[in-house]
Amino acid sequence: MEILSVNNIVKRFGNYEAVSKVSFSVGEGTIFGLLGPNGAGKTTTIRMITNILIPDEGEVLLFGEKVGSSQQERIGYLPEERGLYKKIKVIDQLIYFGQLKGLSRTDAQSEARKWLLRLDASDWETKKIQELSKGMQQKVQFISTVLHNPDLLILDEPFSGFDPINTETIKKIVLDLKEEGKTVILSTHIMEQVEQLCDNICLIDRGKLVLSGLVRDIKREFGRDTIIMEFDGEDSFLDQFHNIKFINRTRNRAEFRVSDGESSAMEILRAAAQNNNIYKFELAEPSLNEIFIDVVSRNEAKQ
Repeated sequence: MEILSVNNIVKRFGNYEAVSKVSFSVGEGTIFGLLGPNGAGKTTTIRMITNILIPDEGEVLLFGEKVGSSQQERIGYLPEERGLYKKIKVIDQLIYFGQLKGLSRTDAQSEARKWLLRLDASDWETKKIQELSKGMQQKVQFISTVLHNPDLLILDEPFSGFDPINTETIKKIVLDLKEEGKTVILSTHIMEQVEQLCDNICLIDRGKLVLSGLVRDIKREFGRDTIIMEFDGEDSFLDQFHNIKFINRTRNRAEFRVSDGESSAMEILRAAAQNNNIYKFELAEPSLNEIFIDVVSRNEAKQ
């Protein structure tokens, strides 16, 4: 079942077309990655999904109806630009946000305390936001997004400001929410997190949709032409091959793609083995980060 259907939406600001005939759909109980470089139109698209902006053309259907104010209590939106009141206590702030989304004061307080406990933040209840670190504020902002138990979560750069431990905590919560049947739209620049979390993605560049589909299908479509090699010894043997495009290259590790040309993967392996101990030699699919860079670069070359 589709929770969200975006149909040929267009948004202009004066003569500038920020979003140009973008279409995609999001299924119930999935994590959907909305991706793109800075200025691609992601945030404008999210604002049309949340009814903050109205499309100039096209339509957004949410829960089977044209998006409007009636569906807002079923959405949890974490914007990239955080919006907390600096001088208000954490618990009072969370109660306020819960009431805005239709909860009673008692229910909002109960849910806020439950989430503060889950995120190891119960001690912050009476602290003012201005007394908290950036990461602590981010936790409070995340709680304000989920405490009313929304059916659709829209998370714009949700891991910003978190250390690795708290990032893993939030990732686990997102996956748990998916298991509960919630739908998540995730917008982030960190492709590793997209690979770990998302079922489907769409990539927007310069306001246009340039890539979409299942993560698994997209990676398969780009082929298994990435070589990951780990070795002990000098890496100068790689310099003789002219059809290699390096992704990462360090002292004892190289990750690269081999284009059509005079050298094959086996020839590279043989050259490596002459003077090195080979610990890993893997022919792999490209990462989403490689695909992202490749697609955006080719799209910009067309402009």
